[in-house]
Amino acid sequence: MISVVVLDSYALNPGDLSWDKLQEKASCTFYPRTKPEETAERIGNAQAVITNKVPVTAEIMDKCPDLKYIGVMATGYNIIDVEAAKKRNIVVTNVPAYSTNAVAQHVFALILDFYSCAHEYAQDVANGGWIKSPDFSYMLKPMTELYGKTLGIAGYGSIGSRVAKIGHAFGMNIICHTRTPSKIPVESGIKPVTKEELFSLSDILTIHCPLTDETKNMVNAQTLSLMKKNALLINTARGPVVDEDALEKALKSNAIMGYGTDVLSTEPMQSTNKLRGLPNVRITPHVAWSPKETRERLMDVIVQNFYAWLDGHPQNCVY
Repeated sequence: MISVVVLDSYALNPGDLSWDKLQEKASCTFYPRTKPEETAERIGNAQAVITNKVPVTAEIMDKCPDLKYIGVMATGYNIIDVEAAKKRNIVVTNVPAYSTNAVAQHVFALILDFYSCAHEYAQDVANGGWIKSPDFSYMLKPMTELYGKTLGIAGYGSIGSRVAKIGHAFGMNIICHTRTPSKIPVESGIKPVTKEELFSLSDILTIHCPLTDETKNMVNAQTLSLMKKNALLINTARGPVVDEDALEKALKSNAIMGYGTDVLSTEPMQSTNKLRGLPNVRITPHVAWSPKETRERLMDVIVQNFYAWLDGHPQNCVY
């Protein structure tokens, strides 16, 4: 039976899912977490490895000559040296579009945290604020309607397009900047715009583009200066799309209203992160993708990818 090493099993399955389907066709070794210096030794002479965020480099591939398959438990596969894998005839697969619903939902959870202030009101009520109030309804802080606001979307992939549909349901005006504006259906009611227009026109700007050399630090001092002072920035894509130093300055000077993010430039979060503790920032720990239903879907495709490779017809290959 072929041997498989799962390098960071906890990320997908903290204990509420089953690995049984994978184990039906493989002898599996599971590590909840793996440090970079442990990777080569743990892979050893295994023929297949499955990883979420543990990098597999050319050096590791050289130390593990029996390796023939790398399954990435995510859509992004920048942790794998794909060119090195290709040269060594190692198949690399990923799982596209599994988290669309969950991430789109999380985008609006972050937006509504700013616009409806439900958490702050609930906390104040828990602390006795309503008991002390002489009025049946009191205004702790202003709330804002989404209706009629302009939602700007950077990127029009599966998540960006789903976010647009939810925005339409709220009665928002949708604009989008994408490398392929021709893919936006005319009947969608979404207006393609330039990058400069995206930043200057959006009441809420949400990022859904991959991290590339072109998009790294796309949100910077110059683009932030184009934004409205009451604009909200949302990031559920990748942390390095945002220049956090420039963003910190913009937030502290109230150049924009706020920032809601599920991702940071360095993860896990560092104690020195400049966004930590700012009153107009909401940070969640890279969990937008992680509802149980989403992880079940991810597990299913991981197993399907592995089975397809075993059968000699690999699917979802990244090259």
